[in-house]
Amino acid sequence: MAIKKSHKLQRDTVITDLPRVVFGTSGLGNLFVALEEQEKLNIVSECLRLSGGKAVFDSAGKYGAGLALEVLGKCLKQLNARPEDVIISNKLGWLRTELTADEPTFEPGVWKNLNHDAVQKISYEGILECFEQGNTLLDAYPAQMVSVHDPDEYIAAASSARHSEQLYNDVLEAYRALHDLKRQGKVQSVGVGAKDWKIIERITKDVELDWIMIANSMTIKSHPEELLRFIAEASRQGIYVINSAVFHSGFLVGSNYFDYRLVEKGSMQSDALFKWREDFFAVCNQFGVSPAQACVQFALNVPGVKSIALNTTNASRVRSNLAMAETTIPTSFWSELKNRNLTAVNFSFPEQ
Repeated sequence: MAIKKSHKLQRDTVITDLPRVVFGTSGLGNLFVALEEQEKLNIVSECLRLSGGKAVFDSAGKYGAGLALEVLGKCLKQLNARPEDVIISNKLGWLRTELTADEPTFEPGVWKNLNHDAVQKISYEGILECFEQGNTLLDAYPAQMVSVHDPDEYIAAASSARHSEQLYNDVLEAYRALHDLKRQGKVQSVGVGAKDWKIIERITKDVELDWIMIANSMTIKSHPEELLRFIAEASRQGIYVINSAVFHSGFLVGSNYFDYRLVEKGSMQSDALFKWREDFFAVCNQFGVSPAQACVQFALNVPGVKSIALNTTNASRVRSNLAMAETTIPTSFWSELKNRNLTAVNFSFPEQ
């Protein structure tokens, strides 16, 4: 039986010990670029060395069709990391399968040099299969934090309203499985990771979640008022809020990928994106603030957000990613962004 509103499980986990920066691992899965194995090892090594406590890694079966999980487990083992010094979040719902074409069927053009494909499996049994496969790939470092990954994409594939409800029930069944794992002591906490925050909001009304990860939604460029309210309310309810993908797949700091899609000038929508970035860069240059620093500080200071997930494909940037979480930016910078209609918020930022 699915977890319906009247049958919500009581939250018995209150997350308080996650660091401000969670280490994203999509780069270990060859997102946009296929890294050398040594560089991947160096990245994980720096994460462990600089974490200042338990290193928290966020991964998923979708990242490189399980490659990120596999590489993370191998690197941790090669570095002799103690399992008790590592916390791994595995967002579940994508199962590694055989690659039968030149590239994976999911997110074409985004993942490089993969040897496997992945399919979405969201159901009671499907999510358990993903969990077991993920832990096999991680080897000696099983996931403690689990979630349903991309329930928004799963439901968006519905062919009718009735089909949509059926797919949503699959999501609820997946959560029944995750809560069973938690009751059995196999995981510590249950959450959700999605790009469409409205699906996250819907799930929180039906399922007791310990944490939520919002991707591509709460950024310096995009911060709808209703999402601000939802994040603040979720935090008040004791749900730990993690913000992620705050660069919109790198576009806000110079890449031409926006939300995992290549964008080129020539259309009204694309031209508007490039114009926003041009104006944003101009303000950053005016105040001597890097675009990445601005993105991270904005994303972290949204009321209710406790942590931010940052990915890197360069080991030397692990330290700078951590430093950006502690950067102070002049209040006048935020005022200028608002004056130029580049942001639309009034909440306070740490002052320099």
